[in-house]
Order: sequence, then C-alpha cells, then structure tokens
Amino acid sequence: MKLSIARHFRTLLLPVMLILPAPAWAALTVEIIGSGANQIPIAIVPFRAEDGMAQKITPVVAADLARSGLFRMVDAGGVVPVPYEPADVNYPVWRARGAEALVIGSIVPQAGGRYEIRFRLMDAAKQTQLVGIAYTVAETQLRLTAHKIADAIYEKLTGDAGVFATRITYVVKRGTRYELQVADADGFNPQTVVASNEPIISPAWSPDGTRLAYVSFENRKPVVYVQSLVTGGRHAVANFRGSNSAPAWSPDGRRLAVVLTKDGGSQIYLIGADGSGTPQRLTQSSAIDTEPNFSRDGQLILFTSDRGGSPQIYGMSATGGDPRRLTFEGTYNVSPRFSPDGKSFTFIQRNGGRFNVAVQDLATRQVQVLTDGAVDESPSFAPNGRMILYASGGKGRGILAGVSSDGRVKQRLVESSGDVREPAWGPLVK
Repeated sequence: MKLSIARHFRTLLLPVMLILPAPAWAALTVEIIGSGANQIPIAIVPFRAEDGMAQKITPVVAADLARSGLFRMVDAGGVVPVPYEPADVNYPVWRARGAEALVIGSIVPQAGGRYEIRFRLMDAAKQTQLVGIAYTVAETQLRLTAHKIADAIYEKLTGDAGVFATRITYVVKRGTRYELQVADADGFNPQTVVASNEPIISPAWSPDGTRLAYVSFENRKPVVYVQSLVTGGRHAVANFRGSNSAPAWSPDGRRLAVVLTKDGGSQIYLIGADGSGTPQRLTQSSAIDTEPNFSRDGQLILFTSDRGGSPQIYGMSATGGDPRRLTFEGTYNVSPRFSPDGKSFTFIQRNGGRFNVAVQDLATRQVQVLTDGAVDESPSFAPNGRMILYASGGKGRGILAGVSSDGRVKQRLVESSGDVREPAWGPLVK
C-alpha cells in the first residue's frame, strides 16, 4: 500500500463500468480490541416473540453496544419470569447480576407483513424507565430498527449521538476489479454501487447521505463523479484537462472542493456539486495542494500541501486567502479530516517507517497518535466524533479498522476475499 499526497496519479488499465445495486458479497466481520475506561453494565433481554424470526433484534442491539467498547453485556438468561414490561422487572435480581441498565421489549406482527417493535430502557438502580419507543416497520427494516434502538440507548446512557444506524463506504479490489461499496456501519448489508476494471478512489458522502462523490479512472484519466444512491444515476462533475481528484462536499451540499491540474500544478478549486459554473481557484502555489476537507460550519478548509518542502497540513478560509500551517511534528502529515465539533482533526502521520492515524487539537496543537499499524490511511470520523474509521495494510491486503478518538477502543473490519481501502463514514440522517 503506497501513501501519496498526489492520490490522483494512478496506473491506468482497461475501462468497464457497471451499476450493481444488489448485494453480492459477505458482510465485513468486526473484531473488537480494547474497551473504554468505564464500561456500563447492561442486560438486554430477548424480546418477546423474537424466536423464529429471520432477523432478531436483540443480538444486533447487543453487538452494536459491545462494539462501541463503552458497554459490558450482562447475562440476561435464566430469569423467570422473563420481563417484557416494566411491571415484570425484578430489579434486585438484575442488580445482583451487576446490571445498571436493562433493555426489555416485544415484537407484535401487524397487518401487511409489518411489525410493531417496542422497547424500554430501564434504570436498574432507580427502578425507573429512561427511554420507551415503539416502531412499526416492514420486515426488511428490522435490522435498521435494531440499530436505531441501539442508538437511542447509546445516546441516553452516554450523552452522545449514536451512529449504529449510519452507513460507511469503501473500495474493494478483487484481482483487477474495483468495487465501490456501501454498507451498514457494522459491515452488514454491503451493496456494490459501482464496479470497474479501473481504479476507483476518494469516495465522499454528501451531507444528506443520498449521494457519493468519487474519482474514477474509467476514461483513462481521473474524473470526479457524483452518484445518487436513491436513483443510481450519476454524472461527471469535474472532467477538465489533466487530473480531477479529491472531492470534498461543502456542508450545505451545494459545492465540492476538488483538486485540478487544468492550470498546471495540483490546486484546490470550488465547483458546483452538479458540475455547473466556472471553477473558483482557492489555492495559489507552485506546490501540490490536495485532500481538501470542510469544517462542519463551512467556514474553513483543511488540506495537504508540500509547499514548505514536505507534506504538511494547512488551513484556510473556505473562500480562499493565505493558508496557515497547522502540523509541525514530523516531516510527513497528510489526509486531514475535521472532527464533527470542529475542535480537532484526524490525519496520517509518518513515524519512522510507519504511517499512523493521529489527532491534533486545533487550539493547543497537541497531537495524539492513535494507531500502530505499518501503513494506515484514509481516516474518517464517525458523525458523533467518537470513532475514526481508516484503512490498514496487513498480510498483503488492506482491511478496514476503527479506533476511538481517545485511542482506547480498536476494531478490525475484515472482508473475506478482497483488498479494502478508501473508507468514509456517512452522516447522521434523521
């Protein structure tokens, strides 16, 4: 795996482009390494009428919460009677098992093949209900509903938004075939959006989660496309002379920052997200300026540049102007991405011969290196800022991995047969 700030220079092969909306490959397998400093002990009682269903709810909820590293699952088996309603809960029994919180619920079939799913989050110490929500959904929405239940529990007990119902995108390479895939945040339900015998790189989510911008080499040069995940339609939005690469969405979804070489060197421009209008040049240098990323409020742009002699991270106004260098530790810092709260950014830092995920506080400039892989790349914050998704090289192929923003919790998302790269975490969609 080769890291470069000039990602738009890649080998060209023979073009074949297909749209494949149906899932064709197995889900990513998640392995959890490490945990939070103070895990919340929680018991999740299997929902009433869950047995026999093709998609159970409680195993998904439990897996989501465990994957965060912030919860410890308490055995919910063997309690008689099984609690499905608040009046059924024998609180001393659950406290004796060490549970501070308890999840109970039921599933009731409805007309038309739909289901009513009810859940309650109970405080075992105070013997009170913390959350109670009912959903009526189709069978195809059962897994998504389980993620939403986990989100509600996570938010109530941690104070942060849950991200289990979000999606991720990434590129899988199998032989000479490249596939841009979208999956649930836990790696399930992978769908191939685009497949090609040419490289596909730099996928980026629109703020509303309905579109992906990415770079395809299908026309023997890098071109930026925007594709709808709703209709499957796509169009080229940056196909100028030379290289077109590194798309980044503005927070309002109306513009893209892209890297173009149409005027000579690699510079950052603003274009309409539909490809309309004349590109507005933002950087003015003879160096390579690339990998732009907007702050959540749309006021600032981070980017990578070697204008100082080595690749470093700079910040500038989203309207252009004089950039300010932000990284000073080490001689190689690339791929910046703002945290959702705008107070820090993640990036890749070279440490000796290793390339690792790091986070830098914007106010203090304090840097924390979070990973220790040989070659890590493409960091992407979860929309609540608590986890960072990235690609990591190992045993001749790339896998996806995750690390909490404090470095305590680590995950590996392993794909059984492909080389996985270029991840991006999708937005929260209400």
